[in-house]
Amino acid sequence: MTDRPTGAAGTARSGPGDRPIQPGGHAATAPATVRFALVPVPGLSLEAVARRSRLHPDMVRRFVALGLVDAERDAVGRLVFDRDAPAVLARIQRLRSGLCLNYASIGLVLDLLDRISLLETALRGRGTRSDTPPWT
Repeated sequence: MTDRPTGAAGTARSGPGDRPIQPGGHAATAPATVRFALVPVPGLSLEAVARRSRLHPDMVRRFVALGLVDAERDAVGRLVFDRDAPAVLARIQRLRSGLCLNYASIGLVLDLLDRISLLETALRGRGTRSDTPPWT
């Protein structure tokens, strides 16, 4: 006999401790619920981006002024970056050191690489190739 209160049908009420035991000795758990944020996730500060990319904050400001990295201003006037800004800065550093390019030409190379990526994605989406032979 149980000392738990019974429901209307005469069966014992189930509580959180009444989960069935599965074959490994673990209690079955309810499926996890997914929660979504109702407000957008704030971007990264200038200091966080500089620290993650191992650059001086003045250098990051210069990249923003040259248009190599996108940033917005918050209500106070501080720079706020997207979460992918450190990856963009790493790409700029690789181009600078690997190809010995100046920053103006790095902007051009980044634009061309982005355009190539978009065209390749469009070709993959269509599932077709051009009829002309490759130029190489």
